[in-house]
Amino acid sequence: MIDIDYLSYLENILTENRKAKFLKVLENRTKHFTVVVEDVFQMHNASAVMRSCEVFGIQELNVIEQRFGKRIDKEIAMGAQKWVDIIQFDSVSNCINSLKNNGYQIIATTPHENDCMLEDFDITKPSALFFGTEKEGLSDEILQKADGFLKIPMVGFTESLNISVSAAIIIQNLSNRLRNSEINWQLSEEEMLEKRFSWTKKSIKDIKRIEERYYSELEKEQ
Repeated sequence: MIDIDYLSYLENILTENRKAKFLKVLENRTKHFTVVVEDVFQMHNASAVMRSCEVFGIQELNVIEQRFGKRIDKEIAMGAQKWVDIIQFDSVSNCINSLKNNGYQIIATTPHENDCMLEDFDITKPSALFFGTEKEGLSDEILQKADGFLKIPMVGFTESLNISVSAAIIIQNLSNRLRNSEINWQLSEEEMLEKRFSWTKKSIKDIKRIEERYYSELEKEQ
């Protein structure tokens, strides 16, 4: 539960422009779509996918780390890790089960004979968009458990794109269509409040000291 009084106290430390920016960004944030990357070996690719999520308004990025140790490349992410929620899983099954329990259909982005082209994809259903490794693509487990397949139309000789490029194209297309639709795609009021609180805390230096002072003063008043 968010302490509204404490949030107001912290927001008074921010500039008016900063507070207005948070509200404007939150109006365009969504969890209707979520993105999943599976065992991406090249960290700059995973970081670039995170950056695309942030830029195009996807609030959550799920990372399956079944084979490779990971760290977020902060230089590539360019601060996106502060604004996007990273959810980590140690196995494909745990990730898929969690997403399905949260109401998402599993969509594998990979060339497949029954693929749906990007422009024909049904955006009405909450969807988890899975992106695979650079060389091998998605694992067989994901392909077998997927509810659908999605691909980008291509007319050249090359049959695939780099994961970060594919993710950027798909996320931009679907998020733009979503914002222009009548679907209830925005964060709930409670989710927006939680993000305001989280982002505000991340924007204030020495937040721990300020928090201690606030609650100390509060105790004295009571």
